Amino acid sequence: MIDRDETFVYVLGSFDGPGGPRTYVGWTTNLGERLAAHNAGKGAKSTRGRAWVLLYAERHQTRSQAMSREWHLKRDRTFRKGLLKSGECPRGTG
Repeated sequence: MIDRDETFVYVLGSFDGPGGPRTYVGWTTNLGERLAAHNAGKGAKSTRGRAWVLLYAERHQTRSQAMSREWHLKRDRTFRKGLLKSGECPRGTG
């Protein structure tokens, strides 16, 4: 069972769509629901119109810690590009 105070920082990847592969960094208390919201077009405006997969997640004990880590990950393009390379879906396998 997940502690209600527990939060997650996550990195999503999208391999198809305008502009090529993209990443998105966010935080949530429920990874499954948040990923479903992004894929249903109900997440952040910048994630709409793409299919997203979870590339990376970290668990944090407080919202403050998660938000701080999110800020750092958003600025770490090298880390996110590495995730895209390691998580890239082969073409034609959906």
